Amino acid sequence: MVDSTSQGATKSKSDGVLSGGQQKVSAETSRWPMAFAALGVVYGDIGTSPLYAIKECFAPSRQLAFTQANVLGVLSLIFWALTLVIVVKYSFFVMRADNNGEGGILALLALIQRHVSIGRLASATGFFVLLGIWGTAFLFADGVITPAISVLSAIEGLTTITPVFQPVVVPATAVILILLFLMQKRGTAGVAAVFSPIMMIWFLTIGVVGLYWVVKEPYVLTAINPYHAFIFFKSHGIHSITILGAVVLCITGAEALYADLGHFGRGAITRAWYTLVFPALLLNYFGQGAVLLVRGQEALANPFFSLVSGVMIFPMVVLATVATVIASQALISGAFSLAQQAIQIGYAPRFSVVHTSGKQRGQIYVPEINTILMILCVFVVFMFRTSSNLAEAYGVAVTGTMLITSILIFPVARRVWNWSRWGSVLLSLGFLTFDVPFFIGNISKIWEGGWFPIAVGGFLVFIMTTWKKGRSLLAATLSEGFVPIQDFMRSITSDKTPLRVSGTAVFMTPNLNVVPPAMLFHFKHNHVLHETVVMLAIVTEDIPQVAASTRLFVRHLGSNIYQVVAHFGFMEHPMVLNILRELEHIIERSIRSEETSFYLGRETLIISEHKKNMWWWRKLLFIFLAKNSRRAISYFSIPPDRVVELGMQIEL
Repeated sequence: MVDSTSQGATKSKSDGVLSGGQQKVSAETSRWPMAFAALGVVYGDIGTSPLYAIKECFAPSRQLAFTQANVLGVLSLIFWALTLVIVVKYSFFVMRADNNGEGGILALLALIQRHVSIGRLASATGFFVLLGIWGTAFLFADGVITPAISVLSAIEGLTTITPVFQPVVVPATAVILILLFLMQKRGTAGVAAVFSPIMMIWFLTIGVVGLYWVVKEPYVLTAINPYHAFIFFKSHGIHSITILGAVVLCITGAEALYADLGHFGRGAITRAWYTLVFPALLLNYFGQGAVLLVRGQEALANPFFSLVSGVMIFPMVVLATVATVIASQALISGAFSLAQQAIQIGYAPRFSVVHTSGKQRGQIYVPEINTILMILCVFVVFMFRTSSNLAEAYGVAVTGTMLITSILIFPVARRVWNWSRWGSVLLSLGFLTFDVPFFIGNISKIWEGGWFPIAVGGFLVFIMTTWKKGRSLLAATLSEGFVPIQDFMRSITSDKTPLRVSGTAVFMTPNLNVVPPAMLFHFKHNHVLHETVVMLAIVTEDIPQVAASTRLFVRHLGSNIYQVVAHFGFMEHPMVLNILRELEHIIERSIRSEETSFYLGRETLIISEHKKNMWWWRKLLFIFLAKNSRRAISYFSIPPDRVVELGMQIEL
């Protein structure tokens, strides 16, 4: 690194020429306004769970008799599930495992990869990585099922008015979902302002209607006593595990608290939970229990909508539909962020990432992912047709992700928090004591719908691992013809100095220790170099955002040839033109885009019969993914009229 430019880099970045991405939410700003904002994003999923959670516990497929003891037992299980999973697991522990302020399964995986590199846990890194990939796949499956089951359960409320509406439930749900996905290209910035007020109305409403019935039947509050849960387990034995598969629906969206950590901060998320969300959910669940005790099996078909009657049902259906659309929006946006993070850490091919807000970097739109989600959501609606059928699939996705999080928290506690070995083991095992029964309770329903998230997750894991391995093989093949940069510099500074032409040439490269293949190919065939040569490497760090002051690393090799490393976080989108604007201030040379040529290598991949490094059908898949991957020109926002592509054939 050139000493004379390092200070300039710091200064120019402090002027804000190259943005460091989305600003972190400090503890000082994560107060009540941020807590209010979190209502519209973080709690949409878990906030709409009362629509179907208790209903599914008493669904015919669960074979649970309708008795007062069973109602109190289910309520006790729901109360303690919310307390142990949300309050204890996520609020007190998991949300503290932040990766520079960011949360989510990929952020957790990056945190583990950075810290678990030495010692006895190092050998298990591959296992943790594979678990993290599976967790990512389950989250994507969750993003498919959540919009479908949420909107479907809300529209099903129409059937409580009259059975005449039954035939329109599925097509109406499909229409709403299609419209929702078609609106994604507009971004969430325009409607984000109404999300939180609507969700506040939603939580106040479900809390008030629940409170009304709790006042009418206060005995239902005795379900807080864990003795009712104990009696429930004792009475039903192994069958209790099946009921847990439905109880877990009350904690869907738990991972959203962790995934949105960087947007709102732990303080804001927990304030919203304890002041409004948790009390409203408890009142509604206990209210549903009360209406079941008062009205009996009459209310069993749909306990949630039984809380209101007469003309109030239709407004509740409308409010529930809007709330479920908001819940769906949060999961769809999460899938977009998930795709971007997977691209950045090398587990997915490049997609089109469109930023829909000039103020919030996290607001993105990925057209390919949006289309895939829309097709899958509509498909599952027509395939499963009812929220009860979808609940079986939903539980597997939710519990699978939570189970993996509980396992991954062990290396975090051991290496990041520096806990003792036994303390880390006890923490992880403590979480697994309720995560494993929840997971088993849903796996038992694998043939009734649980197969879907497993199939989706397995397919995504296969895609992600194939892409990662294929890129590694491609990099290894390319390295065979590499020329060390020191040898190249000695050759061009000898007596046979190459001809220099005006302008700037930028060569993209993943490895600054060697000459970029495109640069070497260009020099060998054209025998010229541009007046200014930039070898640009874009490095994705295992942190969400990179500080502006540490964005660029510049090294002057002599003869106006520069090595530049641009560091980005895995939640940021690299833009080459912004890098060049910053670079112009650092090296104090005129680098104008209209005089800059970008040289890129374009590989044609063919299957070698002699190389047995990967199954041929996986090579075919990798080649297909590579051909359909978004080109570097558009991904890095390179002007297409300034690009020169140099092709070469590579055997895999």
